[in-house]
Amino acid sequence: MGILAIVGRPNVGKSTLFNRLVGRRDAIVDKVSGVTRDRNYGKADWCGTEFSVIDTGGYTENSEDIFEKEIKKQVILAIEEADVILFMCEVDTGITDYDAEIANILRKSNKPVVLAVNKVDTGEKVFGSFEFNSLGLGEPFAIAAADGGGTGDLLDKICSLFPGSSHGDEEEKYIPNIAIVGKPNVGKSSFVNLLSGKERSIVTSTAGTTRDSVSTRFTKFGYDFNIIDTAGLRKKSKVKEDLEFYSVMRAVRSIENADICILMMDAERGVEAQDMSIFYLIQKNRKGCVIAVNKWDTIEKETNTMGDFRKAILEKIAPFSDLPLIFTSVINKQRVLDVLKAAASVYENYNRKIPTSKLNEIMLPEIENYPPPSTKGKFIKIKYITQLPSSSPAFAFFCNLPQYIKDPYKRFLENKIRKHFNFNGCPVGIILKKK
Repeated sequence: MGILAIVGRPNVGKSTLFNRLVGRRDAIVDKVSGVTRDRNYGKADWCGTEFSVIDTGGYTENSEDIFEKEIKKQVILAIEEADVILFMCEVDTGITDYDAEIANILRKSNKPVVLAVNKVDTGEKVFGSFEFNSLGLGEPFAIAAADGGGTGDLLDKICSLFPGSSHGDEEEKYIPNIAIVGKPNVGKSSFVNLLSGKERSIVTSTAGTTRDSVSTRFTKFGYDFNIIDTAGLRKKSKVKEDLEFYSVMRAVRSIENADICILMMDAERGVEAQDMSIFYLIQKNRKGCVIAVNKWDTIEKETNTMGDFRKAILEKIAPFSDLPLIFTSVINKQRVLDVLKAAASVYENYNRKIPTSKLNEIMLPEIENYPPPSTKGKFIKIKYITQLPSSSPAFAFFCNLPQYIKDPYKRFLENKIRKHFNFNGCPVGIILKKK
């Protein structure tokens, strides 16, 4: 599968085109320049040719953006990764110094480069695109990314330059999605960069650096995951900018689309209300969960520091306490792979299917030993249990009077299932049905 990198100076419409190519609003689009900071990945399909698309931050020099140096580094990395580079300019401004500098970099890259001049939304503006021939990167394609004008011919050209295209001969293996979630500045991006061995996400001490959700394919140590670094989730009262709001929405959607979530907490700050809000969001979406307590190297240790910390967390998240809890230091590379191992184990549990015969053989005696309490003189009899064909583990208990079974007994049933079958890190649904 080919890889296309979209590069250019700020605010020429790179993210608008990216969203059109991948068919979703994956990249944040705003009138403010410099919104995209990290490389944002997506998948596109044009006439049967599948390819990956990388959206990059706008390339600048001597700007007021404190992230300028890091954005430049991200753009260079994207160029190195790509098979084909799409260089976007804007017709209204003509060729700027930034455009000329980027063109110089691209000419030295020895990669196929396609030049697109964006915002050509009237016939008169087509003539303005001819000026860009002087960049020496071939005939420019006049496009309007906002409404798709001219993108068909552009994509035909791009696809012709890929080293090969996917024809769908083989069924593609499903790759689990693991979302790294947590408050701002707990070490999510550092965690992803350490695993990937590349600076996929910009890391600074400024909270809120990551605005988009950034996906990385991880294929080391026998694992094969899509690891998604998300923007830090803030309290609603602290979400003031529109961009912050969009970033929080991206993070929420990443949780919804994930199979497993790694919830990162800050050991220095302990368990805060916002950590709990994110945890309950994971639970509400019925996703597998691993808790990673980062910056453990900064804590002064006593005899049972880790045990006390673990106990405090489990008490706060009760009754959802059957999940892996790992103390890490990303900066010291301490127990980072343990977090990944736990996520792989939780994913296996998440997809565990228990045969109906085994389920009844084990659970019916447990129910007989501790039957549901009678209500209003009526005795409740659970006759049969089966696992439901749902995306997350869920079990149906068929009985004569399901309406009389209360939450405490549902928790008893869930605990017995967890005792006999390994669903560590996973939500377990208990559904009562009339037999």
